Amino acid sequence: MTQRGLCSRREADRFIERGLVRVDGQIVSTLGTKVDPGVHIELDAKAANEQKQLVTILLNKPVGIVSGQAENGYQPAVTLINQENHWAEDSSNIRFNRKHLQGLAPAGRLDIDSQGLLVLTQDGRIAKQLVGENSDIEKEYLVRYQGAIDNKTLATLCHGLELDGRQLKPAKVTILNQDQLRFILTEGRKRQVRRMCELVGLQVTGLKRVRIGDVRLGKLPEGQWRYLHQSEFFKAGK
Repeated sequence: MTQRGLCSRREADRFIERGLVRVDGQIVSTLGTKVDPGVHIELDAKAANEQKQLVTILLNKPVGIVSGQAENGYQPAVTLINQENHWAEDSSNIRFNRKHLQGLAPAGRLDIDSQGLLVLTQDGRIAKQLVGENSDIEKEYLVRYQGAIDNKTLATLCHGLELDGRQLKPAKVTILNQDQLRFILTEGRKRQVRRMCELVGLQVTGLKRVRIGDVRLGKLPEGQWRYLHQSEFFKAGK
């Protein structure tokens, strides 16, 4: 069910236990039931309706806020998700409810020294799409830097570096002006952009994520958040 993108693993267990899953038209209510790869699996309407109630939130994370669990006394991003910080121009027509905080977790990281687009979601399908092993969703960053850069350095940033003993996937790196670069990555190693720059002798002085897939940060003010609209998708066709 998870591989087919029907739900998260945790949701699958819950739906199966409640008899809300059918395999070739027959209800399956035993966890661990094995089925052939070609079977038709569908969720009961009640399960599908529950999934529609799950929310995904877009936050413009400020510097000094950690993405996940609180650490070293720093404030976690989820604490910014409240009525006070809800962007007044959010056109989703969803009213904030504290139940939207239940199970809400970041789908990917953005380090404490960086700002910009951070996704928090209750929906395991979206989390898998953004951070799963096979995810190919682009992430776009604007990077301010110090140091000298030439065509050779630029080519190395695009393809030629490794981190933690593993070759990095090809990246798209372009020069915007004398102190700013644009990075487009399809992976998210820990502090990847900063470490890539360090390997070629550049010092990052500012980093902002402005896009994840087809969803852009846009005019969302720093420290504020909005809901992902039903018409928005991180990847076309999903």
